[in-house]
Amino acid sequence: MGDYLKGKVAIVTGSGMGIGRAVAKALAAEGCKVVTNNRAPWDGVIPVDEEKFSKLSKEMQDWAMTEYAKYYGDAERTAQEIRDAGGEAVACFGDISDYEAAGKLTECAIKTYGKLDIVVNIASAFGFSPVQDMPKKMWDRVNTVKPTGHFYVIRQAVQHMIDQGWGRIVNCASPAWAGGNLRQCEYCAANAGVVGMTYGLAAELQEFGITANAFAPAAKTRASVDMEIHNVLEGDHSVISGNPISYDGTAAPETFANFIVWLCGEDAKDVTGQVFMTMGKFIGRYALPAVEGAMFADGDAWSLEEVTKKQASLFKKPEGPAFGRK
Repeated sequence: MGDYLKGKVAIVTGSGMGIGRAVAKALAAEGCKVVTNNRAPWDGVIPVDEEKFSKLSKEMQDWAMTEYAKYYGDAERTAQEIRDAGGEAVACFGDISDYEAAGKLTECAIKTYGKLDIVVNIASAFGFSPVQDMPKKMWDRVNTVKPTGHFYVIRQAVQHMIDQGWGRIVNCASPAWAGGNLRQCEYCAANAGVVGMTYGLAAELQEFGITANAFAPAAKTRASVDMEIHNVLEGDHSVISGNPISYDGTAAPETFANFIVWLCGEDAKDVTGQVFMTMGKFIGRYALPAVEGAMFADGDAWSLEEVTKKQASLFKKPEGPAFGRK
């Protein structure tokens, strides 16, 4: 056990499996006391879409069930693994897209450990669909977890951080926040919301000694198996380019979990309002969005003719003073 986060208390949403489990265990391995979370206890049965599964070959069905078994679990399993390794953890079940349920996470941290220092929001929902076929329920399900559920947790936790003058907020986005190669505009919207919220939190909370950052991971999880099944049934349906993401070539989230640990520690006190891509051994930092082309009307308002005449200047970086946020 390390002591990088000794004495700190963290909530990690979505830590029953996948990225959340890896991060929760990494935090605990450095002395942090962790409240683990997912929607509900797992009954040990791997849920599958029977209609879709019936269309798969027996070989593909066997592969999928073998892979799913590596990822499924719940918050109590993660907490027990932490305790077995000598750390401290308690599970708190609840769907963070419900405001009251989200608040119970903070209540659990305070009641169990007497304080709250860190919130790592990883809970997510996921789906693939061309926009013209997307069910309303898919949009609603994905966007009520991100960014809404993330906000619910932060809203009810942040006053404790303000009162103690120290805190760390880390939100899990996705490379999809900037658009991308997958047919999932609902997921792009949800993660863009996470990034925008994180930028706002960083500016607002900096005076209280609280940092807010986001990371956009590419990692092998249960959703990776879902994608493989989807691509088998739909061809290249999930991927606009026709080049599906390699399952075997995708790294596990444990490869970058310690970067999230670092963001939660004292060494990262001056790192805030940043978005990082984490993918196996690679960690990159996104540039802040900035205006890189501009045009100005000669009068008080644009005419269509003037727009047509000057529009080319929008598509090249203007010379002179830099535009955008510093």
